[in-house]
Amino acid sequence: MSAQVDPSHIMKVGMGFWESKTLLSAVELDLFTKLGSGGMTAEQIAEDLDLDDRAVPDFPDALVALELLDRDDHASGPVYRNTEAGALYLDKASPDYIGGALEMANARLYPFWGDLTEALRTGKPQNEIKHNGRPVFDELYADEARLEQFMNAMTGLSAGPFTALAEKFDFSKYGTLCDVGGATGQLSITVANRHPNIRCTTFDLPAVEPIAKRTIAAAGLSDRIAAVGGDFFTDPLPKADVITMGMILHDWNLENKRRLIKAACDALPAGGAFIVIEALIDDARRENAFGLLMSLNMLIEFGDAFDFTGADFDGLCKEAGFKRTEVLPLAGPTRAGIAYK
Repeated sequence: MSAQVDPSHIMKVGMGFWESKTLLSAVELDLFTKLGSGGMTAEQIAEDLDLDDRAVPDFPDALVALELLDRDDHASGPVYRNTEAGALYLDKASPDYIGGALEMANARLYPFWGDLTEALRTGKPQNEIKHNGRPVFDELYADEARLEQFMNAMTGLSAGPFTALAEKFDFSKYGTLCDVGGATGQLSITVANRHPNIRCTTFDLPAVEPIAKRTIAAAGLSDRIAAVGGDFFTDPLPKADVITMGMILHDWNLENKRRLIKAACDALPAGGAFIVIEALIDDARRENAFGLLMSLNMLIEFGDAFDFTGADFDGLCKEAGFKRTEVLPLAGPTRAGIAYK
């Protein structure tokens, strides 16, 4: 082995599932929620989470080394506590909880990613459809309770990018917004709260409409946000000055991406804006590893679906009739692709 070339990065990436599954299991076991704002010894963690004695102290100490827990060392023994980030994002009592997405990753995506090699060789999805013949959205939309759980899982992940969009994009020149594939209405609620000049429509399949109406009513915005049911592939999109799609385009193949972008263009007035919120891949395809891995996740989920670059977005939008585009950084690896008609 060469002393001048360090293999540690290779090993860290290759064994990265160790770190991932340790966090996912901690979320599954509700460790961060049980810790709350207090502290627990290793023995208390084992008892409260019903763990074998062999699991401690290795399990909580591994989370300390991963900077996912803090530990206070006392003469009587160590006490484990949430980090500031853990308390904010991984305790279910926190309004900023993002663990729902990690719960879904643990229950669904983690086992499916074990079949990545098969996906790479076949181009076929490796999710529920492989095992029972039903596409993932058919499975979700068949059960309102399961659908609402899935949508709530996505809420935490979307909060940062949606808030950043509401803060960074100039909505002052527009009066109406339609969020296509709007799920619980989160984007509409975020924009409406910050911009009283905007009236919003959240548009999704009819099964989603009652879920969105409950969320909008809970936010006290039923007078400014309408929830409308429809199919964005068969029904015209509601007309608005701004049309948004949050993590929608990457779910589809090239043909359906073109259909959605054209539908948005047709529903907008001259001067209107079409905004997609995605983990846009950098044009050189070298930096946004999250966006590239998300695209592999789309392969596992749907086969021919994929994430895309800002340059890809520009080309597709101009092909549909938009005049110009820009990319607006939001939160983390998420960006807004904006096309102007």
